[in-house]
Amino acid sequence: MSALCCAHEHEIPVNDRAENRRRRSELGRRFKGLYEEVTRILFEEDPIRINFETNTDEYEPEAGTILPRLRGCATAEDVRMLVHTEFVHWFGSEIAGPAEKYTSAARRIWHAFQEHRGIGDQ
Repeated sequence: MSALCCAHEHEIPVNDRAENRRRRSELGRRFKGLYEEVTRILFEEDPIRINFETNTDEYEPEAGTILPRLRGCATAEDVRMLVHTEFVHWFGSEIAGPAEKYTSAARRIWHAFQEHRGIGDQ
């Protein structure tokens, strides 16, 4: 198992874990199914290779910081830069890698966001 697996839980003090769960629940309500969709996309695309098939919640913290900023994006390229920036913030530039490796995830997130807003494929 990678040292990155479950890194979020090991770094967060116990009292903050409950707050993080509450925040993720609030994001899930605020963004309806989009939060789960973005989390699923990141898990499937797995840009930093932490998908061990059973840890499906591993990208929830990143989805939680990406979602509130999606409204500021006008293109899939904007989403790619946003997602890459968040991964650099969470994991550092060495682990996050180049922005180009986020292209597929960004396109999928952009499409999901457009669908969520009711303007996809029009």
